[in-house]
Amino acid sequence: NAGTEADVYISVYGERGDTGSRQLLRSQKPKKFLKGQTDIFAVEAVHLGHLYKIVIGHNGLGSGNGWFLDKVVIKDPVTDLDYTFLCHRWLDQGQDDGNIARELTVTDASTFPGRQEMELKREETWAAEKWKFQEGNTLQFYNTLTRGFICLSPDSRVDALGDKKNKYGKVF
Repeated sequence: NAGTEADVYISVYGERGDTGSRQLLRSQKPKKFLKGQTDIFAVEAVHLGHLYKIVIGHNGLGSGNGWFLDKVVIKDPVTDLDYTFLCHRWLDQGQDDGNIARELTVTDASTFPGRQEMELKREETWAAEKWKFQEGNTLQFYNTLTRGFICLSPDSRVDALGDKKNKYGKVF
């Protein structure tokens, strides 16, 4: 359910202006915006110069209108440059923050290739693992050297002696 049947719109912004809101109508694929699919669209516009942001979203209509957008890549036919706009979020009123439109800034690959993708992966990992650090939880790590458990308590205490008789300790 990561695809959408809703009408998708994009506005592209560059140093010389913007395209205004354009509906993405004809993909090179028979059905557009399917889960895991890369769609390619031609958007006619005057040359905008160096691109710096896009606004992309949908109208929220249709069944299963929520959409998970990984990224948008715009190829400038004049300069032959690719502009990447990372999203990696839901555009869905019932998911994430509930927004069905996103403003995305261009990824500057020259500063550190993959930096934003790495940051998105870090945020994903934290979202999946943060439950471990909620108030009242005790983290336990099995120490293969001592064959005991190292416990990190909510009150910042560390039991590094490796209690072998810890009733909560399990080895996976």
